[in-house]
Amino acid sequence: MGSDILAIDFGTSNSAAAVLRDGCPQRITIEAGQDTLPTAVFFPASGGPMRIGEAAAGALIGGDEGRYMRALKSVLGTSLMHESRLIARKRRSVSDIIAAFLAELRQRAEAATGRRFRRALSGRPVHFHSADPARDTRAEQDLRACYLAAGFDDVDFLREPEAAALASHGSGRAGQIGLIVDIGGGTSDFTAFCSTGDGRPQILASHGIRLGGTDFDHALSLAHAMPALGHGGQLRREMGPGLLPVPNAIYADLATWAKIPFLYTPETRRMAAGMARLAVEPEKLARLVAVLEEELGHELAFAVERGKIAANAGANDARIEMGFIAPGLSQPLSRDMLDRVLAAQGRELHQAAAETLRLAGIAPERVGSVILVGGSSLMALVAEAALRLCPGATLERAQAFTAVVDGLALASAA
Repeated sequence: MGSDILAIDFGTSNSAAAVLRDGCPQRITIEAGQDTLPTAVFFPASGGPMRIGEAAAGALIGGDEGRYMRALKSVLGTSLMHESRLIARKRRSVSDIIAAFLAELRQRAEAATGRRFRRALSGRPVHFHSADPARDTRAEQDLRACYLAAGFDDVDFLREPEAAALASHGSGRAGQIGLIVDIGGGTSDFTAFCSTGDGRPQILASHGIRLGGTDFDHALSLAHAMPALGHGGQLRREMGPGLLPVPNAIYADLATWAKIPFLYTPETRRMAAGMARLAVEPEKLARLVAVLEEELGHELAFAVERGKIAANAGANDARIEMGFIAPGLSQPLSRDMLDRVLAAQGRELHQAAAETLRLAGIAPERVGSVILVGGSSLMALVAEAALRLCPGATLERAQAFTAVVDGLALASAA
């Protein structure tokens, strides 16, 4: 490859860029003082320039009028990708928005390095969509088109856990079996590798599933936040006796980072108002109406995420704070509650890691090290699932947010 290649880890929650310099990865400062930035955008209602990263989050938190969007990567390969919607006085698709985000990333990298980057080496999950090969293929095609629209002449892809294995390879002795466990915002990826002693690991097998930190948030939100907005409640029939369950669809979308911006429509607001009128607990449905009318969906998602992080850390007073919806509104979220809600996800991670070793033809007891990568690998359930599978392995934590981009930079020399 060459010096005009920019390594990019375009993540569901965070993104990073790097180059190879004197044989070593050099991360690029793409946010003030930071070498990662949130994969988020904000379009001011006034029609001003798009803001990305911390500036986007700051606009949301500061109450600026406009449209905030996050978890764009999870839309790749779906019908939402190319649907055009009116956002900040202009019709845009998610494809347009991802391309604009990547273009801004490229421009910042060029400004920081004084170099022109014509090619990109991008990370990609093992599977964007683990249960749908056609959609999985379409997702990479979507992402390729976004890179080209962002001003790159060409883009190659490398599986993210294999890039992390390359970055982490120096930690193992020759012949040692390692397992990368890369838990991102939208996918979980696994690579079994053998250290070779020559600086490049032998990849034995890779496997991945569409499960990540945003799915943890989704489960927690439905279990512990959405009931305060009427989820799981009942509605009176408009005619005749008896009760009906409150429909789940709005709550499921409100708990999904990528779908939140698409809920703020007159149709959805009318539906919520109609449910509130018939609700057995109208005060709860009135909160849902307020969230939709005041466009508080992302604030709610951030509140769930903060509660998750606090409960995972073992805080005795962890809560999902929702006072921005109604004064004093909050829900407790202990570590035990967290573990109960996410038990199924823990089992899925264990099964996916086991399948990786099966594909590699490696018995779990042969694994010498399990290397955790990705922001969501900080969840305790991830380490617990890995050590249940490989109890004799040493648990190592790589640079959670930058191991993939470091490996991509190393791979750009090939």
